[in-house]
Amino acid sequence: MEFWLAPLHGITNHHFRNCVNRHAGGISVAVTPFLPVQEAAKLNVRKWTDIQPENNEVSRIIPQLMGNEPAHFVDTVRALQSLGYQRVNWNIGCPAAQVVRKQRGCGVMPFPDRVEAVVQRVTAETDCLFSVKMRLGLRNPREGVEILRRLQDYPLDFIVIHPRLGVQQYEGSPDWDGLAKCCDSAGKQRIVYSGDIVDLSSFQRWREAFPQIGTCMLGRGLLRNIFLAEELCAGTELSREQRRMRFSKFYADYVQTMLAQRGPHASLSALKELWHYFASFFQLSESQLLHLLRQTDWESFHQEATAIVSAPLD
Repeated sequence: MEFWLAPLHGITNHHFRNCVNRHAGGISVAVTPFLPVQEAAKLNVRKWTDIQPENNEVSRIIPQLMGNEPAHFVDTVRALQSLGYQRVNWNIGCPAAQVVRKQRGCGVMPFPDRVEAVVQRVTAETDCLFSVKMRLGLRNPREGVEILRRLQDYPLDFIVIHPRLGVQQYEGSPDWDGLAKCCDSAGKQRIVYSGDIVDLSSFQRWREAFPQIGTCMLGRGLLRNIFLAEELCAGTELSREQRRMRFSKFYADYVQTMLAQRGPHASLSALKELWHYFASFFQLSESQLLHLLRQTDWESFHQEATAIVSAPLD
C-alpha cells in the first residue's frame, strides 16, 4: 500500500513537504499544489519556486496543473519536462467557487469534450505520464462516470478520485457507492483514492471496502496528524508522548525554515492556516484556537503556539 501527500493550495508547499519528509515517515509521493497552464510565450520556469528540484527533498514529486486549454497544457507539460519531471497531474476536482466559475478544477467536469481534448492532446503530443485528479462530478455523479468512460483507453498514469461532488465542498461523507461506479467506469485505469482517511479505523473501513485500490492520498487527515501515513504503514498509532516530542521537532524545523525563507509576516499567515488543522492534533477548543489566531504580531503568536506545542498532550 502506498500513501501520497495530497496537494492543498497555499499549504503543502515545499517548505511543508520537506519538513514532513524529515520528521515523519510513510509518504512515498507528493503531488504539488497546482500551477496554472500557460502558452509557451508566457511561461517562466524560474518562477516555479515550489517545484524547482533543488528545493524539494521528497524523492518523488508530481507537479499538478490547473486549466482547460489543451494547447496550453502541451506547452506547460513540455516546460515541466525541461526541469526533469516526467509525471504531471491535472486538477479537475478543485471545488473553489472562483475556480469553478472559470470552468477550471471541478468546473470543467460538466464538459467531457473539453476534458477529453486535453487528455488527447497531452498524451498524443508529449511523452510525459499524465494523470487526472477528479471528483464524482460538479453537480451530478453522472459527470464523473461519463469522463471516466471516455478516458478508459487513454494511456494515463493514474486517476485520483475524491468521492464527493464539487457542490458539496468537503461536507457530508464520501460516497463509496459513487466511487464503486467510477471504478467500474474507469476500465483498467489505475485508481488512487482520496477522501477522509484520518486514522487507522477510517483507513481499515475503506481498505475492506476497496481492497483493489493500492494507493491512498492523504490531505486534511495528514495535516491534522503529520504521522498519519507512518502509523497507517505500521498498523499502529504512536503514543501521545511520541507524537508530542516528534511534532515539537517538526514544528521548530518548519518555523525556522519559514522565517529564514519568507520572514515573520508570511510565516504568520502560513502558520495560522496550518493551525486550523494542528488544533485537532492538540485537541484545542474553539475558544483556544480563536485566541491563538487573534494574535496579530509574530512574537505573540509564536509564544502562544510554542506553549501549546511544548505542553504535554492529555
